[in-house]
Amino acid sequence: MPLPLIGAGAAITAPAWEAIVPLLVPRKDLQGAVSANAVAVNGSRAVGPALGGAITAAFGIAAPFWINAVSNLSVIVALLWWRPPVRDTGRLPPERFLGAIRAGVRHSIHNAFLRSTLIRTIAFFSFASAYWALLPLVAREQVGGGPGLYGLLLGAIGVGAVGAAFGLRWLRSQLGPDVLVAAGTLGTAVAMGLFGLARNTSVALVASLIAGISWITVLSALNVSAQVALPGWVRARGLAIFVTIMFGATTLGSVVWGKLADAYGLPMAHYLAAVGAMIAVPLTWRSKLQTGADFDLLPSMHWAPPITSRTVKEDEGPVLVTIEYRIDPSHRRGFLKALERLSRERRRDGAYRWGVFEDTAQPGRYLETFLNESWIGHLRQHRRVTHADQAVQKLVNSFQIDGLPITTHYIAAQSSTTSRHTSRRNEHND
Repeated sequence: MPLPLIGAGAAITAPAWEAIVPLLVPRKDLQGAVSANAVAVNGSRAVGPALGGAITAAFGIAAPFWINAVSNLSVIVALLWWRPPVRDTGRLPPERFLGAIRAGVRHSIHNAFLRSTLIRTIAFFSFASAYWALLPLVAREQVGGGPGLYGLLLGAIGVGAVGAAFGLRWLRSQLGPDVLVAAGTLGTAVAMGLFGLARNTSVALVASLIAGISWITVLSALNVSAQVALPGWVRARGLAIFVTIMFGATTLGSVVWGKLADAYGLPMAHYLAAVGAMIAVPLTWRSKLQTGADFDLLPSMHWAPPITSRTVKEDEGPVLVTIEYRIDPSHRRGFLKALERLSRERRRDGAYRWGVFEDTAQPGRYLETFLNESWIGHLRQHRRVTHADQAVQKLVNSFQIDGLPITTHYIAAQSSTTSRHTSRRNEHND
């Protein structure tokens, strides 16, 4: 029972910890901060087994757990003391639990930057999970050691990760994130090949050091890529999906490599994982990393509040939004291409059933439509539009022949309402 609870606690807290990092450092220092966080984690992995073993030998098996529990009190105190920076963008009621989950999943599905990161995450952790899952068996069956050797190999992985973290900044500047992840993946393949060959402690230690160096290299780059792909309002939810994919790929991969090791032996399982990791590099090369770093994902707040003729309740909906464009028919192709880019922003920020319709009677007249679940959901969409989205919207509006597109809001008519609410306004984007 304690182990599932520990796992559940880690799953709940990990995304929140990751989301806090950008609030602690400037954007330009984010990669270094993520690396430092990884150094702390892997430093603990290097020191923890040895320290836990010493405490157990001196005070018994329960002592490390009690000490770990008490040490968490300092973390709780620090979190109660710390206050995140407040951005005065106006306040809306908090999202409901299930609605917030839907919004996070919807955003992640339509966030191309995050999708690329998740693809590379699956490609790496599905194969890298092999040596984590099989390491106890390597220590016991191939090398002929016991728990002490297993702890030593874990410590070597941690030492390799900590040592490599100090050179990551230089490596990133020389190679870039995509080449860095490819190099780390190939390093992991080499490590797994050595684990397959290991019949003595020296080879196993070298493999562990290479594995640790490669692990921190890839993990840091993927983590930063996920961080910079997400605007602030959905960062924790997006990172939760990233962590879920990472742990999920590791878990499923561990099951697969364990079965293969049982069927074909430990060396063959390591060799197959190494080959798979190398093949995954070219197959996923088109999914570029950290591309979100080139875009301003801060809220632009350039959408004017909707004009209403009555008080609209927060939970009224769904809301239908239409935007009418009049363009030069000769620019149809470019306009639709730009509008397709804008549609991804609409969907990321909470819209669904997006569509565009062309007037059959008046060439050059188009109607963009999308739905929001509720009025409060549409108001949240206003606050989620980023400066990068504003640039795309300006491109779309540049096709408008005269003035600005006309935006109209409709709310689903309720049985107690005899008239349909409609607000019409010009969308001011400057």
